[in-house]
Amino acid sequence: MAPSAIDPPASTPAILPFIKDTKEPVTHKLSIPGPTRQRLEKANVDLSNGYPYTPGQPLYVQDVEQIRNKPREFIDAGSRADPEKKALFNAATKVIHLTNHIGTEIVGLQLKDLTDRQKDELALLIGERSVVFFRNQDLSPQQQKALGEYYGEVEVHPQGSYVPGIPGVSVIWPDLYAKNKKPDFRHPGGASVWHTDLVYERQPAGITHLHNDTVPKLGGDTLWASGYAAYSKLSPDFRKFIDGKQAIFRSAGEYLDRNNPTAGPRPVERIHPIVRVHPATGWKSLFVNRVWTGKIVGLDKAESDLILNYLFDVYENNVDIQVRFKWTPGTSALWDNRITIHNASWDYEGSEERHGTRVTSLAEVPYFDEKAPTRREALGLEDN
Repeated sequence: MAPSAIDPPASTPAILPFIKDTKEPVTHKLSIPGPTRQRLEKANVDLSNGYPYTPGQPLYVQDVEQIRNKPREFIDAGSRADPEKKALFNAATKVIHLTNHIGTEIVGLQLKDLTDRQKDELALLIGERSVVFFRNQDLSPQQQKALGEYYGEVEVHPQGSYVPGIPGVSVIWPDLYAKNKKPDFRHPGGASVWHTDLVYERQPAGITHLHNDTVPKLGGDTLWASGYAAYSKLSPDFRKFIDGKQAIFRSAGEYLDRNNPTAGPRPVERIHPIVRVHPATGWKSLFVNRVWTGKIVGLDKAESDLILNYLFDVYENNVDIQVRFKWTPGTSALWDNRITIHNASWDYEGSEERHGTRVTSLAEVPYFDEKAPTRREALGLEDN
């Protein structure tokens, strides 16, 4: 929840005091896909007043900036894990690495039944392999949130829509987004671009868990790219140049400035390093994305644009450091936003229904350590 808003400054034009500090809550009345309704009703979610629920949203950027703006202790669950992950791997039917650099599928386990030891080992596996998949999951939104809370504070987005009665379980539903801006072949949906979630937070996203209960029969894959491997694609001298540098990271939502309300909306902005270290693995990762990373601090705009566009291209265009995943109904993907970018393909063009619920656990304040190794160095691979 946003903190209570203060009164507008005395200089605010006369018309603006009539603007409320928050938009009114909304409950939508869209037709729910059959598998989704079955899952929600099994979990005793109250759908009588519509679905999903969008709480009142703050209008002023100052209010959004104060959400979760105080220091918060964070200990990565992966730092407690057995490096060999015996409790997790021994209980699984199969452990399938999908590529050399990124992506693993675990077969034969239910996320809702994991022990704390297995959850810790899963966190370390996600930190090492970037994204981990579990098919055929019997998982309620409440159980999904409980797993997210184990990994950190569950984020409640100031512009999110949620499963009714379960704040923090976001509804990921293209039909809902299309109410505001209908996508088309030339201009696909907003998630159909390489990006990382919630980089504007003081302590941005760590593990995100997306469970898709309804998916198209053809298309709708999601792609992830490895920030560890993208960093190692750079020459050692270029790495030294960007190590320790910081950039401005922006929010997707834009809000009025309480101190200058006639200037129009602007995003929340925070400064983070463009190379960060994962606290459980200790490996360096590139931490930029084309959508939400702005100017590098200390450089002229032209210099910054040149460098960032090159980094974006390295991250996005090397297919050997990416994994493309074909969803099936009831599948969960858990990925680490600190070390990845992702892209949801809209190649099914809205011809079939797609619906999921997402829980994001917030992590540490991003940090850089010059002495940290790359993933390749840690694994004994050539990295020059």
